[in-house]
Amino acid sequence: MSILRCHLKVIIAGMLAVLVSAFSVTALAHDSPDLPEPVLPAHICARLVPRQVYSSGDDTQRLQSAIDNCPQGEALQLLAGRFSSGPLTMKSGVTLWISHGALLAANTDPRIYDENGHCGTLDHKGNGCRPFILFKNTDGGGIVGEGVIDGQGGKLMKGEDESWWQLARRAQTEGAAQNVPRLIEIDDGSNIIFHGITLRNSPGFHVTLKNARGATFWGVRIDTPANARNTDGIDPISSQNILIAHSFIRTGDDNVAIKAGAGGPTRHVLLVDNHFYWGHGMSIGSETVGGVSNIRVRGLTLDGTTSGLRIKSDISRGGIVSDIRYEDVCMRGNRRPLDFDTRYDVHASGSNIPVYRDISLSHIAGETGQLVLRGYDAAHTLHFALDGVYFSNAARWLIESAQLLIGPGGVSPVPPGEASLQRSSAPADCAKNWIPFPVTDAP
Repeated sequence: MSILRCHLKVIIAGMLAVLVSAFSVTALAHDSPDLPEPVLPAHICARLVPRQVYSSGDDTQRLQSAIDNCPQGEALQLLAGRFSSGPLTMKSGVTLWISHGALLAANTDPRIYDENGHCGTLDHKGNGCRPFILFKNTDGGGIVGEGVIDGQGGKLMKGEDESWWQLARRAQTEGAAQNVPRLIEIDDGSNIIFHGITLRNSPGFHVTLKNARGATFWGVRIDTPANARNTDGIDPISSQNILIAHSFIRTGDDNVAIKAGAGGPTRHVLLVDNHFYWGHGMSIGSETVGGVSNIRVRGLTLDGTTSGLRIKSDISRGGIVSDIRYEDVCMRGNRRPLDFDTRYDVHASGSNIPVYRDISLSHIAGETGQLVLRGYDAAHTLHFALDGVYFSNAARWLIESAQLLIGPGGVSPVPPGEASLQRSSAPADCAKNWIPFPVTDAP
């Protein structure tokens, strides 16, 4: 064919070395058979209890003062009850410990998050609010505990007749950008730990990491309605050495979105034994111009996400996405269980052509839906290795400008134009992997 619309090549022998590669221990020390669970801080600098009667109804000043005066290596502990606060800035080496039964609620007044006079309004940039909790140039510390941080995205903004989420939905209909605060933002931080905490109802993204160097999310729960627009779960951007393990995420946008903008590449990201529910799936992109590489996803369930495993970009923001491994993934109730597309925005313009290569899927099981592998053109094809990838016969392939290597475990349904293979392994038994979302009690 003069134009490579759908080029499929089957290689039976010698695929296991391609399909399964070790994650460099020097690149990410977390990658071992027995990942070490983070431990809670040994020293507590202060314990705060909720105020029962106070004039302002706001704990911002005393929380920020306690953080600022907490020595590095120690934790500020919030005991059971409700705390209400405006924006907080974390200090290097200090951990915020939110105990079981404690709730930290974000104030709904747009004015206290304001950066440029636009917070709580629409414009064409959407960068008018500071986050609720900010880690900036910090090393160490984090947020732990079995309590809850609630962004109150569904509550009316103070002094307004709509909520943060309603503002975001209105922005969509009016072709504008909403100015809403993110729940947690890490800027140029390193060695941050999140353990056991529940994050819910963020006005915007729940956790954004920009130029982070080392962060662990262990046993984290992110819980926000499916119709809450642009409420991504965890977004590493131009960051490296990130671990997301044993966590549960349901939200109104990408459950996880790994991105790389002009700030640099994202690499060495490991996801192990996580469960995703409603949301847009396990995503890479759409910003990939900085390059995304060395990503490992293993032991993941995607239960009702719209897309399952997804890489999305376009010529306005594309870059090289390479050395990506997906292993032991179970999916059900997905419209696009596989969604690897270089034309995320069909109206995009630019010269940053997305390139996806050295990507492997092994021991993947799902149901019906569309299986999309769409490269950009004959000169920029997708390079995928598939081994033991099984969907129902009702699933349908959409393959363009792609080169596939199929391993001994086979692929079902068989991609178009290829003969059936005698597979050497059975589809994964996913029944034992489905578990309900573990809801956290909170005051």
